Amino acid sequence: MNRLEDRIAVITGGATGIGGATAEQYAAEGAIVHILDANQEDGQATEARIRDTGGQARFHELDIRDADQVRATFERIGTTEERVDILVCSAGVLRGAYSGIEDLAEDDWDATLDTNLKGTYLTTRFAAPLLRQADKSVVLLIASGAGVHGGSSSYAYAASKAGVHGMRYNLENDLGPSGSRIHVVCPGGIATPLKLKNVAEGAQSRGEDVEAAVVGARQSLGDPKGVAHVLTFLASAEGEYVRGTIFTR
Repeated sequence: MNRLEDRIAVITGGATGIGGATAEQYAAEGAIVHILDANQEDGQATEARIRDTGGQARFHELDIRDADQVRATFERIGTTEERVDILVCSAGVLRGAYSGIEDLAEDDWDATLDTNLKGTYLTTRFAAPLLRQADKSVVLLIASGAGVHGGSSSYAYAASKAGVHGMRYNLENDLGPSGSRIHVVCPGGIATPLKLKNVAEGAQSRGEDVEAAVVGARQSLGDPKGVAHVLTFLASAEGEYVRGTIFTR
């Protein structure tokens, strides 16, 4: 039997990268997957790949920073699903890379915190009633090594991921008594579109060959599917005994 058979999963940032890989793995394991992302083209493509292989998925386009849009999306999900068993908060951006604190633009700070941290707050806020309806639910917050046990190329990114990591303790106290299991997952160097863009920006700032830097990064960084394997394990009954923050390569 599939590990996530008939489980209802919601994944923010589910169009590409870790979120996209996780959406496809969850569906392959029998979950009914709701993909939330602002990226309509890739979100619909991920939905189509899942459906073409016999899985169940639905794409929802939204701006994760907008409370009204997030509320409406979960209300829409609630019309067809009586609960949410698995919530993966993986939507994220990285702005202000390679800027010193004196040069960091306020717009870059706001854009990063609004997506990564406020987006996680809004998602968990409006998902909570559906999570409470599940017998046992799992919340997977995607943070990062950045801001948790090290720095980042971006002050804003590090601050946002540290904030996501800190939310875990309150969520455990709030949702834990109703049966939710909360995990923070901190991926390391993974070849996501976000990371590859960051690599390109770094090469450009140093006057290096951007194309060569990206090619090298694709070879040395981890595959998003590897993190998706970890998230699949954590979402399954096999992950029930795991506690604390989980770091991946």
